[in-house]
Amino acid sequence: MMKITVCDDSLMSRKSVIRALPEHWSDEVTQCKHGLEAMEACRSGQADVLFLDLTMPIMDGLEVLERLQKEQLTSAVIVISADFQPEVQSKVLSLGALAFISKPVSREKLTDTLIQVGLL
Repeated sequence: MMKITVCDDSLMSRKSVIRALPEHWSDEVTQCKHGLEAMEACRSGQADVLFLDLTMPIMDGLEVLERLQKEQLTSAVIVISADFQPEVQSKVLSLGALAFISKPVSREKLTDTLIQVGLL
């Protein structure tokens, strides 16, 4: 079973991502409010796939991506953010994210992305 973590400081955004997940993925979802919680989820094996916001308190998404690389953690990361400037997208991908989806996320957009990156 795929372990999913959704990290966003907005409860509404987390729920939106969870609703957009493929139905068979929503069995075991960990929710995190900031990057430090996401790192704990990744370290403890709760994040085969991590859906990650960029703008959050305590530790932002870019810091999470940097730490994942530094600690050689293998969670597949898909960034979901309202900050879709080309330089931000480029930075996210260079830090190891598989894809970048702009908010708001829809089931169709999420499913297409998961297929493109080989997770579905």
